Order: sequence, then C-alpha cells, then structure tokens
Amino acid sequence: MSQQPNYPAIIRQLQEQITILSEQVAVGRGAVANLEVSKPQVFDRTSSKISGFITVCKIYRKARMRGMLVEEQIQWVLSYVQEGAADVWKENMLKELEAGKLEFETVGEFLAEIKKKFGRGEEKLVKTVELRKLEQEGRSMEEFVQEFKRAARGSGYERRPLVEEFKREMNVIIRRKLMEAENQSGSIEQWYRRAMTLDRNWRKSK
Repeated sequence: MSQQPNYPAIIRQLQEQITILSEQVAVGRGAVANLEVSKPQVFDRTSSKISGFITVCKIYRKARMRGMLVEEQIQWVLSYVQEGAADVWKENMLKELEAGKLEFETVGEFLAEIKKKFGRGEEKLVKTVELRKLEQEGRSMEEFVQEFKRAARGSGYERRPLVEEFKREMNVIIRRKLMEAENQSGSIEQWYRRAMTLDRNWRKSK
C-alpha cells in the first residue's frame, strides 16, 4: 500500500518558504529606500546642462519617488527650475498645474517638454560636433553624403560654410579632383552630385 502524501506538512513547508521570500523582498525594498541618490542641481535654462538635469531627475524618481502622483513629481522637478527666464517659465507651469490645465500623463512627457523648451542650443551644439567629426574614410561617397546630410541637419551650417565642411571631410583624392575642376560654385546638392560622380569614376579606375 503506497504511502499518502503528508499534505499538512507540505503546506507548512510552503508557508515557511513564502514567509522567507517575503522577508527577503522587504529587505530588498528597504535597501532601495535607503539608497543614497543625488538630487539634481538647480537648472537655470543653460542648454548645456539640460541633458544632465533630466538624467538625474529620472534616476532620482525611479529610486525614491515610486507611488507618488504625476502632479507631485512634476512639482518636485519644477522646484529645481530656477533663475531668470527659467524661473518665469516655472511660475507659469505651476499656475497651470494648480488650475488643472497642465496635461501630462507621465513625468517623462513633462521632462521631454523641458528638453524641447530649453535644449535647442544644446542640440545644435551636438549636431555641430558630430558634423565636425565626420570623415569619409573608406566609404563610398554615396554613403558618406547620406551620413553628412543627417549630421548637417540642425547643425546651423548652410550655404558656403556647409560646402567647405563637406570638402574638408571627404577623401583627399576626391577633394583634389574637385579643386581641379573649373566650376567651383553651386549649391551643396550640386557639390554632392559632383563628388559622387568623381568618387564612382575613381573607384572604377582603381
């Protein structure tokens, strides 16, 4: 005759395991709650500081502000927006928040709005640096032109300065051939076409 399982003992073992796991989870939560997390520095609308400000806000929220209402978290973020025009913008946001007119479903949407409002100069700077770092190297001119166009968009470069930047970053052989051509004028699109034609011919002749 087979022995019947001791169900009461099995249940007690399961209950003990659940209790142990619950205690472990509680300890883990306590560790997170006691974790030291840096608060953001005051943001004064300086565009070069916007990315760092938003990153610190996101980290602090995840570590210390779980369960808080969106409105409360937005108020907390706004408390670090101070000085000059940023302070005026903050006061307007607080008034809209108090009147129930501020329509952000998540704090992430609100932080994106801050970046949109104050990060334009930073975006231009990043694009400029990216453009200045480009080099054609071993890529075909078609590939290089597409990457150059992407980096140039929003960089502030246009007309002659953009043409000069394009020439500076292409392979020296193609640049020399372009400089030997009679026609040195034209739009950036015309320079793209000339460079791609010379690059294709040069690659075929190799």
